Amino acid sequence: MSRFENRYFVEEQPPDTESAITPAEKDSGNRRILSLATGSTVAFILYSVLILEPVGKCFMVEDGSNSLGLTFSYTLQMVQDFLEVRTQDQLDCYVEFLQIWDVMYAAIYASMYCFWIMYFYHDRRLFLLVPVLAMVADWAENFVEIMMINGYLDSNTISQTLVSVGSGLNMMKWMFFTLTYLILTVGIRTKIKSVLRARKENRIG
Repeated sequence: MSRFENRYFVEEQPPDTESAITPAEKDSGNRRILSLATGSTVAFILYSVLILEPVGKCFMVEDGSNSLGLTFSYTLQMVQDFLEVRTQDQLDCYVEFLQIWDVMYAAIYASMYCFWIMYFYHDRRLFLLVPVLAMVADWAENFVEIMMINGYLDSNTISQTLVSVGSGLNMMKWMFFTLTYLILTVGIRTKIKSVLRARKENRIG
């Protein structure tokens, strides 16, 4: 290949995608992601207060735990105590809560966490797997809880195997939550440092 042909070949190469993104386009994308993160946070709060809390009152009791999923693991005795203090109507309501309202809740909080991770970590989309896995573990745990309740209502027995599986999924869920919070905490800290550094450079300049 001659020198002229080589020069022509180099000049005809398409521009790199990353370098083609202008600062204005990048800033616009960041603002869009921030809007989605803020909007999903508002949706999370509204759903928790206006929907999740009211529909959950049908299975609440004054004494004892009101949700197996809020504990970090549980035992057969804990599950038995949870079920025995409730009537069949309360357990039916709890099953409906797990099948519908808690599933939607998991989808909302996973979306919220994903949008905030996208805002703080533009080039580390692998982090998005963490809240998604937390959501999947939450859904799987709900399914196991429903199986335990149905077994209890049908035969008044509780499967130790299901309790162990549900407890394991519960621990996995909370570990993914903890990792999500850690990722977001580091992202917030990095973002604050970046903003302060930029302001300092602007004052010096």
